[in-house]
Amino acid sequence: MLWTVEAVVHFDTGDFVKDGLSHFGFHLRDGRFCAISHQNHRVSLVDGTGAVDELSAPFSYPMYADLLDDGSLIVSNFGDAHLYSFDERLRATVLVDGKEFGLADMGNCVVGPDGCIWVNEVTGGRIRRFDTSGRLIETLDGFGWIYDLRRGPDDRIYVLESTNFAVRVVDPANAAVMHVAGTGRPGYSGDGGPAVDASFGGDEAARFNGPISLSLDERGNVFIGDRFNHVVRMVYGESGVIETIAGAVPASASRSNDVEERDPLRLNLPQISSMDYYDERLYVPTDLAGEAGDLCVLRRDE
Repeated sequence: MLWTVEAVVHFDTGDFVKDGLSHFGFHLRDGRFCAISHQNHRVSLVDGTGAVDELSAPFSYPMYADLLDDGSLIVSNFGDAHLYSFDERLRATVLVDGKEFGLADMGNCVVGPDGCIWVNEVTGGRIRRFDTSGRLIETLDGFGWIYDLRRGPDDRIYVLESTNFAVRVVDPANAAVMHVAGTGRPGYSGDGGPAVDASFGGDEAARFNGPISLSLDERGNVFIGDRFNHVVRMVYGESGVIETIAGAVPASASRSNDVEERDPLRLNLPQISSMDYYDERLYVPTDLAGEAGDLCVLRRDE
């Protein structure tokens, strides 16, 4: 499977939306783009024409967004462990106050196959499932720090257990947890072989150690933002084989990517942030020095 760089969008300090995208954000199932600025506590919806609707709520480091089955938008917040719900008029209500359930923080909010909401506690290493009224249904624990949580096309919940340098998957039908990738030790090995034998980069001096981002496509292929190896790794859904599909080593935080670059293996990815997959494209944000960053858009080219 081949990839090409379709576009590079450079974001300077203060930039929020360019070309209908933000440096960080997610495509919703209805095609809208949800733009998120963590540190500025901003969330906006961007439609196909580029029109921006700013959401009003007391956000505290917003992290992720998804749609409930009734079309309501939900947004999770790392800072205060609040989950907000927005109706069709974009009026906000607190759906879950995570502090009431002992959450130290809240990572992603993922709507599962039964319509319930899965959220991960990053530093607590726990996953919780809530119904659409905010009632706690179950808690799964025993994980390391969880930096990313996504629903796959197989309706299972994929977990990036970063400080254990691994990807696992939860089967909602029986809460079974299975191993997808990673040896549990840092490194950069395994390309061309089984993903369970691969290692991912780490930095014990960093606040966020280990791989930091996870995404999936409609075929069940898993994309891993291997932050400290400065590359994107892909696990093939059918074979379980892993390979590097983007990124060049070494990387430089002082150098923006060339907007004319088309080879993903020449991209400068010093600090990969949370990725997004939508419509045959993988959106890879990378942080640069001075709060600037690039959004690199990879297109499947088969």
